[in-house]
Amino acid sequence: MRGFLASSIGVTCAAALALPLTPSAAATAARPALGAEVATSGRTVAGPAVRQEDAESSVPGSTQALPLAALTRDRDVGGPSEWGLSPRGVRHFSLVGVTWDAPDNELHGRVQVRTRALGTGAWSGWQDLDTHNGEHAADPGTEEPTSGRVRGSTAPLWVGESDGVEVRVTAEAAGPRPDDGPEGEDGVRGGGDDSAAHPEAAAILPAGLRLELVDPGEPAPEKADPAGAPRPGSLNPETVETAEVLVASGANAELAPVGAVEIPALGRAETERELLALRGNELTEAQRAKPYIGPRPRIVTRRGWGANEGWRERQFAYTKKVKAAFVHHTATGSKYSCSQAPSLIRGIYRYHVKSMGWRDVGYNFLVDKCGNIYEGRAGGVAKPVLGAHTLGFNSNSMGIAVLGSYGATKPTKASVKAVARLTAWKLGLYGANPRGKTYLTSGGGNLYRKGKNVRLNVISGHRDGYSTECPGRQLYRKLGSARASAARYQGR
Repeated sequence: MRGFLASSIGVTCAAALALPLTPSAAATAARPALGAEVATSGRTVAGPAVRQEDAESSVPGSTQALPLAALTRDRDVGGPSEWGLSPRGVRHFSLVGVTWDAPDNELHGRVQVRTRALGTGAWSGWQDLDTHNGEHAADPGTEEPTSGRVRGSTAPLWVGESDGVEVRVTAEAAGPRPDDGPEGEDGVRGGGDDSAAHPEAAAILPAGLRLELVDPGEPAPEKADPAGAPRPGSLNPETVETAEVLVASGANAELAPVGAVEIPALGRAETERELLALRGNELTEAQRAKPYIGPRPRIVTRRGWGANEGWRERQFAYTKKVKAAFVHHTATGSKYSCSQAPSLIRGIYRYHVKSMGWRDVGYNFLVDKCGNIYEGRAGGVAKPVLGAHTLGFNSNSMGIAVLGSYGATKPTKASVKAVARLTAWKLGLYGANPRGKTYLTSGGGNLYRKGKNVRLNVISGHRDGYSTECPGRQLYRKLGSARASAARYQGR
């Protein structure tokens, strides 16, 4: 780890020399450029891996955490069976979720919100939040979930610019608990519904329920694309730089200049040369002679979508390699425009770190409905960054989240193509065949016990590693097409 910190300091110093501040930028440490949630603390990267405090006055965006109140009481169990908040005006927000104290406690019930649109004053109908969000998490027993900061949560929901809210959380009977009961021969735990034996578990909601209203800040200005397609993620070059920003950008220094808002696409020949430069000493003679790797796609960097690098843990976390890709949907709803995608990602990032207590955004990459690809968890897009996306299978894998909800809604062709292009390149860096199978060791979950060696598709859906609806039925149905396209992009 000392070597990593030393190299980080080197990147910071070199980048600082390469990106001099203008007199006006150096003289002021006020609000950053439009849409650029950049830390202004100027702290060095060396030091303990602890999250910095959020300086709300110096960055756009905010989180309002409102404790829920008991609305009704269940006489059978002696506790509230419905919690919520009456309709009220609040500060501006665009993303909403509900969290609670203990991350291991499930919310057996229904969470619904109504919101008031900013400007028109019109109230929406009731919208459901996905309560099964615990399977998007770091592996059991690792450092991240044991930090003491992690909270249980619903998935966040994108509602657009709003200034009013009403919420209700209603308890219902708990279903079968997959972690109760004996393990079968295949490593799957089973068990009947024990809610009758434990009636209190069926009606009492988790403690510490609170509503999280997230304002992701103003969207970043867009660069015009000659073809007219949205190009999200440009920033003002006069933005004040800090150690955290430079180190996060420096993790991609082999692919793009420090401070770049995007990593440009490459052709096949250029990508093959880059593969030899990045991983040449690990390739076999056969791989050198015929590398199977898709052309590198364009990727919007963390700086491009406006990540505040002061929120995440300072040190990066890596796994050994990337043997598989797990595809997810964010379950945030699909009512967003592609120009809003950077704002949505900033909202998810803020929710993951500030509301849920994670070290960084959980996904390694995110994809919007227009096919734009975004860097997720910091550490370098070509490197095996350890994510928090598929409980039990974060090691030696990567997580790709398509922005939206795809249970009933079909994903766009552009988003499925982006998943194929991204996996063709990233899996190709590690010699993985998108149409193949691989083995991963389970870190523990509701499908496979800890330590079990599990055979999975190299491109899998979240539900292949954990009993969940994610990535939604409609997106899951497209994974076969993504596998075939990714293999074709690799030249197989």
